[in-house]
Amino acid sequence: MNDAAPAILVALEASAFAAAIRQSTWIYPLANVGHVVVLTLFAGAVAVMDVRLIGGMAATAPARVIGRARRIAIVALLGMAVTGFMLFAAEASHVALNPVFQFKVALIVAGIVNVAIYEFGAKRLVEALPPGADMPAAARRAGVLSLAVWLVVAACGRSIAYF
Repeated sequence: MNDAAPAILVALEASAFAAAIRQSTWIYPLANVGHVVVLTLFAGAVAVMDVRLIGGMAATAPARVIGRARRIAIVALLGMAVTGFMLFAAEASHVALNPVFQFKVALIVAGIVNVAIYEFGAKRLVEALPPGADMPAAARRAGVLSLAVWLVVAACGRSIAYF
């Protein structure tokens, strides 16, 4: 336990919930594998949406492709939040002070802000487009930024243990 961490994180790590995760033979490994599985689903769904926003898969209406992939991405993101919280709770005071983890959290916020900007900006234009139509520049920018951000988030997640 790292006493330099905020008291709430020290308390989380000292909780019965976190102790159960650390002491169980199965909970932590299952949460870790579950996190990787839902990360894979999330990455696939995001890649499909972003490739479509960038202009790929142009033979299909963007609303159809993006709508289906969005549902998978939302469920996977929720799964990552649950499994990620379990992994975090087990070592909260140490992980919270990790600069790679801090960067990962900042990037997650940036990724979610990018989604919000798209949702309130280019989404209506994109959903109205027929197959084969050029994507608006704002949609292409959102897709490129999203691909970059989520790729680095995944890399950070895998790198936390090394810092």
